[in-house]
Amino acid sequence: MSLDTTKHAADTPGTEQPWAELGLKQDEYERIREILGRRPTGAELAMYSVMWSEHCSYKSSKVHLKQFGEKAPENDAMLVGIGENAGVVDVGQGYAVTFKVESHNHPSYVEPYQGAATGVGGIVRDILAMGARPVAVMDPLRFGAADHEDTKRVLPGVVSGIGGYGNCLGLPNIGGEVVFDPCYQGNPLVNALCVGVMKHEDIHLAKASGAGNKVILYGARTGGDGIGGVSVLASETFESTGPAKRPAVQVGDPFQEKLLIECTLEIFAEDLVAGIQDLGGAGLSCATSELASAGSGGMRVELDTVPLRDASLSPEEILMSESQERMCAIVEPDKVARFLEICEKWDVIATVIGEVTDGDRLEIYWHGEQIVDVPPRTVAHEGPVYHRPYARPDWQDALQADDAGKLPRPADAGELREQVLKLVASPNQASKSWVTDQYDRFVQGNTVLAQPEDSGMIRIDEETNLGVAVATDGNGRYAKLDPYTGAQLALAESYRNVAASGAKPLAVTDCLNFGSPEDPAVMWQFAEACRGLADACLELGTPVTGGNVSLYNQTGETAIHPTPVVGVLGVIDDVTRRTPMAFAEDGQLVYLLGETREELGGSAWSQVVHGHLGGLPPKVDLARERLLAEILIAGSRDGMIDAAHDLSDGGLIQAVTESCLKGGRGARLVVPEGLDPFVFLFSESAGRAIVAVPRSEELRFTDMCGARGLPATRVGVIDGDAVEVQGQFSIPLAELREAHEATIPALLA
Repeated sequence: MSLDTTKHAADTPGTEQPWAELGLKQDEYERIREILGRRPTGAELAMYSVMWSEHCSYKSSKVHLKQFGEKAPENDAMLVGIGENAGVVDVGQGYAVTFKVESHNHPSYVEPYQGAATGVGGIVRDILAMGARPVAVMDPLRFGAADHEDTKRVLPGVVSGIGGYGNCLGLPNIGGEVVFDPCYQGNPLVNALCVGVMKHEDIHLAKASGAGNKVILYGARTGGDGIGGVSVLASETFESTGPAKRPAVQVGDPFQEKLLIECTLEIFAEDLVAGIQDLGGAGLSCATSELASAGSGGMRVELDTVPLRDASLSPEEILMSESQERMCAIVEPDKVARFLEICEKWDVIATVIGEVTDGDRLEIYWHGEQIVDVPPRTVAHEGPVYHRPYARPDWQDALQADDAGKLPRPADAGELREQVLKLVASPNQASKSWVTDQYDRFVQGNTVLAQPEDSGMIRIDEETNLGVAVATDGNGRYAKLDPYTGAQLALAESYRNVAASGAKPLAVTDCLNFGSPEDPAVMWQFAEACRGLADACLELGTPVTGGNVSLYNQTGETAIHPTPVVGVLGVIDDVTRRTPMAFAEDGQLVYLLGETREELGGSAWSQVVHGHLGGLPPKVDLARERLLAEILIAGSRDGMIDAAHDLSDGGLIQAVTESCLKGGRGARLVVPEGLDPFVFLFSESAGRAIVAVPRSEELRFTDMCGARGLPATRVGVIDGDAVEVQGQFSIPLAELREAHEATIPALLA
């Protein structure tokens, strides 16, 4: 077969092309022909198909995502916002921190180990491409029913992949979530977050400017793995017959990535690059078109110079391959020799594959023949924009009317005790140490807090003890009941978790996981969640710096719960003043901050005890969340509180149990006057936290809360070796620990 050159394409307009098999719609294919004034070559078709995929182009979501810019709060800390590889914020002392969360959902179902491992690798390179040294990772995870056979296949593979890749890189895994729900049965969510640190002057952007500058591809050789990953896997719905797409999953090599990281950081230190981009989704198609699109000229690439693992790869496959551990740099000619020298020192393959031109086209050649000649912006930034129809589903009213308040409650103290034990032993509330013990949480020696703490915390300056805290949260059950409120609750919980550790929340990254955008009900959920999150970010003063949208998370007609996962990053001036969650000292007083209402819709209690989902989620009061955060931060900074834990899934009894077990101390609780013991223990009202206050600080602390108008109720004392609710029941810590820690190992045995 002869090479499909641009000239050949112009001469053969009637040639049949596999646009549908590559995920393009007919009108999209016609639009490509219109842009080019001819049919595309095979290589051009490959590029457009991956870059116009849902995963890369955000074609169904961008009309809603623009709210994050339009409603962005004024924030002096923002240095780089939406549109780059990752957002960057100023954290003081000349330091900048970059962070981002992305999804690798479909690949992790098809091939759990490699899908999850390469998810970690990809997000780490995004952070590296900003000019930062990666310092920590996190992983919000969602799996199907805990007792389902397929969960035993997917979960251990995903956890091994995350641990295997991250541990080999020497990056501490400091937090995340593990959630089980039948709705994720065929569509697990594997979201990966990375945090990086740099000085302000070290920020790098993805652009190709300066005619004559060289395009250098460096890192691993290009192979046949990951071809069509973003268009085949991440941009369509799984059939109910299950996965059969292993070739589309990338294969990772963490040791190669470690060399790539150190090599790149040395290149940055010597100021050798004018622009840089990692190769992730869509591989070379993405890197070349995005660099050229964001730059001031064009680009010419000699594709046959790309180092290959498989010599039989066609030009189309080389352009679509998502082989891991690769970067693309723009380098001035007089710096190329030194660039290549550093790569050789680190045993990293580096090849000049092209140069920046003074034109406005991306041109790619194969053995001297032109196979691509496109305006780069049409590939990278001017893809389709869909205004998908959306409508509130007809079942939403009935779901919200099915209130959890009608469910039978414990008849007596004995039944109340029994339900507490059932709750803390349930898969979602049980200890996740089986998972987190497979991750190195303390490598590099700068981890201050890690799971199961409310947020992960990293020291970024050893002399001043400046640090950052990060938390991720999301409750698909809340979002199913009300996606607007559910997204706000996800943000509020992450915000609260960061503040509970003593850090001031600064900025947001999000991973929006939803079903098929072709379903108007799913698009309504998505639109409402975006609106809710944008409104809440504006009120809390925490801008969205970037993130990811993952659609088509459904099997056949069954979509996952709408699951906006929200990450919040905060700064703390002195990590030695951080607040842990553990109740560690007898005699300290337990205070409940915030108001408890009868709010059980979407609650852990309704799920665990009754298998029920219905009603309305807890109300959101963002002004209260801000006030609570200010009190938690001031209490931490001024030595008024020794422990803090936010109240969320499972309510007060879950939080008290976790703090008691972490510190090895019991607590005696008193139900506040006028409050039903059941509501006191199980309500999931937002805007609440429990704190441990030394007796010597009680007056100062309560005066501060009173002056600021935050309800603070003394509900107990740290004491003994049991959790006791006076007048109701007592459960020894040993019994609680056994219930809390045995569940996950038993399920996966």
